[in-house]
Amino acid sequence: MAVLAKLASVEVLLMLLLGVVGGIFLGALPGLSATMGIALMIPLTFGMDAVAAMVLLGAIYCAAVYGGSITAILIHTPGTPSSAATALDGYQMTLRGEGLKALGTSTVCSVIGGLVSVVALLLLAPPLAQISLKFSAPEYFLMAIFGLTIIGSLSSGAMAKGLASGLLGLLISLVGVDIMTAFPRFTFGLPDLDNGISLIPAMIGLFSISQVMVQAEKIHALNQSSTMAALQGPLFPSWAEWRGMWRTIPRSSAIGVLVGILPGAGGDVASWVAYNEARRNSKRQDNFGKGEVEGLAAAETSNNAVTGGAMIPLLTLGIPGSAATAVMLGGLYIHGLQPGHELFTVNAHIVYAVIVGLFLANILMGIVGLSLARQVVKVSMIPFAILAPIIVVLSVVGAYTINNSMFDVYVMAAFGLLGYLMRKTGFSTAAVVLAMILGSMAELGFRQSLVMSKGNLLSYYLERPFSILLLALIVLSLLSPVLVAWRKRRAAKREALVAN
Repeated sequence: MAVLAKLASVEVLLMLLLGVVGGIFLGALPGLSATMGIALMIPLTFGMDAVAAMVLLGAIYCAAVYGGSITAILIHTPGTPSSAATALDGYQMTLRGEGLKALGTSTVCSVIGGLVSVVALLLLAPPLAQISLKFSAPEYFLMAIFGLTIIGSLSSGAMAKGLASGLLGLLISLVGVDIMTAFPRFTFGLPDLDNGISLIPAMIGLFSISQVMVQAEKIHALNQSSTMAALQGPLFPSWAEWRGMWRTIPRSSAIGVLVGILPGAGGDVASWVAYNEARRNSKRQDNFGKGEVEGLAAAETSNNAVTGGAMIPLLTLGIPGSAATAVMLGGLYIHGLQPGHELFTVNAHIVYAVIVGLFLANILMGIVGLSLARQVVKVSMIPFAILAPIIVVLSVVGAYTINNSMFDVYVMAAFGLLGYLMRKTGFSTAAVVLAMILGSMAELGFRQSLVMSKGNLLSYYLERPFSILLLALIVLSLLSPVLVAWRKRRAAKREALVAN
């Protein structure tokens, strides 16, 4: 009853609504991530009740992750890094006149993933948080390698170009001060590069600016037929399409929760892993990247399932599972809340009110998202000559506000040109982003593993149960394309024999 009384206050309900609506719009603006929104809001929560403050921050977190899918689907501009995988199929659906269906699918799957993660947070926080304590440098290295095995499949029909794109991303991730020796690498004497290439400006350039450049080439040939068609049709996929996703959605939810529990992984890693698993297990593998609703569902379910998963180690151990929850940790301390056993005993009425508030935030997010879908999709009716400068301005603002640095704007422009050249030559910009995310994690884990193993790396890994499990997953991921190709050749031979 104390929990319901806390949630029933006008202040908490107002903060819930403000967090959801503000988070959606914040996530939809390129470069303005959930982390930034939470950081901006924390000073405003000083005078609030602890429940209202944490509900506001949690609602912004959940809604901003979903909001990033809106621009990813409509204009191929991911609002957040975790929406990059969404853009692959979501934008293709918009181009063929199914933008409304893509938004409906994204909204429903985001709500499902978010609700599953909150249930996991409510029921499984203590035992699952203990698992994350068993992960050390070897496991983080192998997890990063497992993520990198996805790269080959991101360039459908051009694996060599996908691998080359991934290699470029890994090289870019090496820029900055060496993590072990503090020696600058590939900085060319520029202090702005000491911290490496900032991910969000690079991602904005690769996805947003390059898209503007590609579309600008054919601006005179563009017409409104495809965008007008985007206003037609149903808001939701057909029943047959939902049935085709009955395995994908639960699997992607589980992936999101588990990745969220592991500190530092985040929604971007979860969305790519879930997307690859959906593609691997789908009967329509060749349609992925061309407007496959199952791929969109996998990406959106998993990145929203990360939200509750990332809060499990935050609330139970004080270990943030993502950049956004790292900022939320500061919010907890500001309001005198100490993560751990005491939070679930002495302050149980607060923490459980916040968890239930997150549950309500996901439901409200779905209501607001579906209510606005038919209006938001009208973005695709705006002539490209008007839309292009708006995208560029938002991209510049988003890149600048990350560190209040013009250097990040230059980085965005450089990566925009790089992305344009890659698109024109058939290389994968998504593979570059994924490799940039995982490269530093892999390097740090590997070098720390070398120190921990005292040079006997393989035997050290084989002594760790979770390392063995991850090694098995890596081998399976590497062999699966070979097995799929073998099955296709075998099926083709059977069809040829039947035909003869």
